[in-house]
Amino acid sequence: MGLFSFIKSAGEKLGLGGGDKAPDADALKKEVSKHGLDIEGLDVAVDGDTVKVSGKAVSQEVKEKVVLALGNVTGIASVEEQIETAAASEEATFYTVKSGDTLSAISKAHYGNANKYMAIFEANKPMLSHPDKIYPGQVLRIPSAS
Repeated sequence: MGLFSFIKSAGEKLGLGGGDKAPDADALKKEVSKHGLDIEGLDVAVDGDTVKVSGKAVSQEVKEKVVLALGNVTGIASVEEQIETAAASEEATFYTVKSGDTLSAISKAHYGNANKYMAIFEANKPMLSHPDKIYPGQVLRIPSAS
């Protein structure tokens, strides 16, 4: 189980109400599905500005991407996950983008090599559509350097 923090005012605006109001579970499920992530067998519930997700995912990568797709939404401050995976694998690091960050700078800080930015981009597909389209407050997966 994990509890992941997000910046409530940053993220995808689902157009359901104004301000920082959290969207409902159905809207969040649609957001996850929009990214081509399989949510079959996952239960999603919203409690205030916290999303609770439980069930089974096919891999650690899919589990992490589901958490990010749910958390990188305006109105969501945290994601509490209780997702089981079929096979154990190494967890990625989560990184919150700061103003002025680029994938190259993030890559340099995490891997010691700015040219490995595509590893971060690939690890965050399909939530990222282009390496230059990141924003402050967005949380990204940073896979291990191996």
